[in-house]
Amino acid sequence: TATLIDAGKYPGGSTDSQNRINEVLADCAQRADVVVRLKGGDPYVFGRGGEEAHALASVGVKVEIVPGVTSAIAGPSAAGIPVTMRGISSGFTVVTGHQDPESIDTLDWQALARLNTTLIVLMAASRAGIIAERLLSGGMPSTTAVAAVESATNSNQRVLRTRLGEVADLDVRAPAVLIFGRVAELDVSNANFTSLIEKMTAGVGATT
Repeated sequence: TATLIDAGKYPGGSTDSQNRINEVLADCAQRADVVVRLKGGDPYVFGRGGEEAHALASVGVKVEIVPGVTSAIAGPSAAGIPVTMRGISSGFTVVTGHQDPESIDTLDWQALARLNTTLIVLMAASRAGIIAERLLSGGMPSTTAVAAVESATNSNQRVLRTRLGEVADLDVRAPAVLIFGRVAELDVSNANFTSLIEKMTAGVGATT
């Protein structure tokens, strides 16, 4: 008996769509006992969940957040890529590849290129080549492993692997998660990668 309202956004859509979604949520909350805003992934990781929760709170609507699993982690995991792994990567950073043009909080790609951990970029399928150029200019080695996981966990999932210097040659299709760093060449679920993992983690935990 629920009323379903499509709140999806599409490339090239109206720039004020988020404001309309906020208005619809507030209006529905005044007329229904329960309103569910269903999102893919985690609502607080580039899901505009924070903005929506704030907009609702500002008009007196109480909000309960149910955490989700962000595609930044789920996408790589579906491809057998651990975003961190002892001896290979001790951390990861998640950024958007589709930054709000009006944002004053611009990304420092040179700093990102020097982190020497795992870099995950969301919403970047059409900008993969440009992002690679920025990371190269920032000093990230052209031999850095790169993976693109398309349509993660779906029947049409596709995993592309290459090196930073060759990203421009990839035909990455949205939706996709881009992974930069040593873990990007791994597939821990594939026995054929066992020797590579052993080589990359050689000496980890050894005593002298």
